[in-house]
Amino acid sequence: MEIHLSAIGPVSLVIIGVVAILIFGPKKLPELGKAMGSTLREFRQATKGLADDEDDKKKVIEHKDNDNVK
Repeated sequence: MEIHLSAIGPVSLVIIGVVAILIFGPKKLPELGKAMGSTLREFRQATKGLADDEDDKKKVIEHKDNDNVK
C-alpha cells in the first residue's frame, strides 16, 4: 500500500492544523514549530556527518586497494 504526498490535499492540511490548535493551543504552536525545525536541522547535520564518514572510509579502502595493485 503506497501513500503519496499528493494524497494530502489542502482540506487535509486545514483539518490537521485545526486539530493541532485544539490539542496544543495557539500559543504553543510557534514553540513547537521552532523545536521541530531545530530538531530537523540537527538530524540533517548528524546524518550528513555519517555520510561524510562513510565516504571517507570508502576512499581509504579504495586507496589501499590501488596501492596493492601497483
